[in-house]
Amino acid sequence: MAAALLAGVIGLAGCDNQRISELEEGVSTEADVRARFGQPENIWDAPGGRVFEYNRQPQGQKNYMITIGADGRMSALRQVLTPENFAKVQPGMMMEDLRKMLGKPAKITPYALKRETEWEWRWVQPPNSPMVFTATLNDDQRVVRSGSSPDRSTEAN
Repeated sequence: MAAALLAGVIGLAGCDNQRISELEEGVSTEADVRARFGQPENIWDAPGGRVFEYNRQPQGQKNYMITIGADGRMSALRQVLTPENFAKVQPGMMMEDLRKMLGKPAKITPYALKRETEWEWRWVQPPNSPMVFTATLNDDQRVVRSGSSPDRSTEAN
């Protein structure tokens, strides 16, 4: 079972790499992006265009944001689950801003008694350490704390 899941995740990552290599910033169109990645999870308005969210959670360990400029061409393709982006997550940050930066989380866990909700994203710390980034939000939908820890779900039983 675990081997099949691992093969599926590796296959998905391989497909993403192939799809990405077929796209070129400034040349590929929105139609090219949709042909390779399909329907985006979400579409965000951005200065000078739109951002397409392609989520690979919870099975994958990446989330892609693809920017389509006003001219209809891809201006950026970024894998957003990175230590650099996690460092930008600060207390007081609004949930919507967090979602636009990191994409849909792999898991959302409410803690009613604490009046908090944890959002988790699975990611890989270079070179190949499976990790989980967690952002805790309060009732006002603002980040109160965040951090990364090893992804225990990938350890052998």
